[in-house]
Amino acid sequence: MTVCTISRKGWVVIPAHLRRKYGLGPGSALRVVDYGGVLGLVPALERPIEEARGLAKGDTSLTRALLREHQAEAARGK
Repeated sequence: MTVCTISRKGWVVIPAHLRRKYGLGPGSALRVVDYGGVLGLVPALERPIEEARGLAKGDTSLTRALLREHQAEAARGK
Protein backbone atom coordinates (compact mmCIF):
# COMPACT_ATOMS: atom_id res chain seq x y z
CA MET A 1 0.00 0.00 0.00
CA THR A 2 1.31 3.44 -0.91
CA VAL A 3 0.83 6.39 1.43
CA CYS A 4 0.84 9.97 0.12
CA THR A 5 0.94 13.20 2.09
CA ILE A 6 -1.10 16.31 1.31
CA SER A 7 0.92 19.54 1.19
CA ARG A 8 -0.24 22.87 2.64
CA LYS A 9 -1.40 23.80 -0.85
CA GLY A 10 -3.44 20.59 -1.12
CA TRP A 11 -1.02 18.90 -3.51
CA VAL A 12 -0.64 15.15 -3.52
CA VAL A 13 2.36 13.51 -5.19
CA ILE A 14 1.50 10.31 -7.01
CA PRO A 15 4.44 7.90 -6.80
CA ALA A 16 6.43 7.39 -10.01
CA HIS A 17 5.64 3.68 -10.32
CA LEU A 18 1.91 4.43 -10.32
CA ARG A 19 2.30 7.32 -12.79
CA ARG A 20 4.15 4.97 -15.15
CA LYS A 21 1.63 2.15 -14.64
CA TYR A 22 -1.32 4.38 -15.53
CA GLY A 23 0.40 6.55 -18.13
CA LEU A 24 0.07 9.75 -16.13
CA GLY A 25 2.33 12.70 -16.86
CA PRO A 26 2.42 16.48 -16.55
CA GLY A 27 -0.96 17.88 -17.52
CA SER A 28 -2.84 14.58 -17.08
CA ALA A 29 -6.36 15.16 -15.81
CA LEU A 30 -7.71 13.14 -12.88
CA ARG A 31 -11.18 13.10 -11.42
CA VAL A 32 -11.56 12.92 -7.66
CA VAL A 33 -14.45 10.58 -6.87
CA ASP A 34 -16.09 10.40 -3.43
CA TYR A 35 -17.25 6.83 -2.88
CA GLY A 36 -18.91 7.63 0.45
CA GLY A 37 -15.92 7.72 2.76
CA VAL A 38 -13.30 6.63 0.23
CA LEU A 39 -11.69 8.99 -2.25
CA GLY A 40 -10.60 7.68 -5.61
CA LEU A 41 -8.41 9.25 -8.26
CA VAL A 42 -9.63 8.26 -11.70
CA PRO A 43 -7.98 9.29 -14.97
CA ALA A 44 -10.36 11.67 -16.77
CA LEU A 45 -11.25 10.57 -20.27
CA GLU A 46 -10.74 13.17 -22.99
CA ARG A 47 -13.60 11.83 -25.13
CA PRO A 48 -15.60 9.61 -22.74
CA ILE A 49 -18.26 8.47 -25.20
CA GLU A 50 -15.80 7.45 -27.89
CA GLU A 51 -13.38 5.88 -25.40
CA ALA A 52 -16.14 3.87 -23.69
CA ARG A 53 -17.57 2.54 -26.94
CA GLY A 54 -17.47 -1.25 -26.99
CA LEU A 55 -16.61 -1.75 -23.29
CA ALA A 56 -19.81 -3.68 -22.62
CA LYS A 57 -19.61 -5.66 -25.84
CA GLY A 58 -19.87 -9.36 -25.29
CA ASP A 59 -20.38 -12.56 -27.21
CA THR A 60 -24.01 -12.90 -26.12
CA SER A 61 -26.81 -10.45 -26.76
CA LEU A 62 -28.45 -9.71 -23.43
CA THR A 63 -31.68 -8.84 -25.23
CA ARG A 64 -31.78 -12.23 -26.97
CA ALA A 65 -30.99 -14.04 -23.70
CA LEU A 66 -33.81 -12.18 -21.93
CA LEU A 67 -36.26 -12.99 -24.73
CA ARG A 68 -35.31 -16.69 -24.57
CA GLU A 69 -35.83 -16.65 -20.80
CA HIS A 70 -39.28 -15.07 -21.19
CA GLN A 71 -40.23 -17.61 -23.86
CA ALA A 72 -39.10 -20.47 -21.58
CA GLU A 73 -41.18 -19.08 -18.70
CA ALA A 74 -44.21 -18.71 -20.97
CA ALA A 75 -43.80 -22.31 -22.12
CA ARG A 76 -43.78 -23.47 -18.49
CA GLY A 77 -47.06 -21.64 -17.95
CA LYS A 78 -45.89 -18.78 -15.74
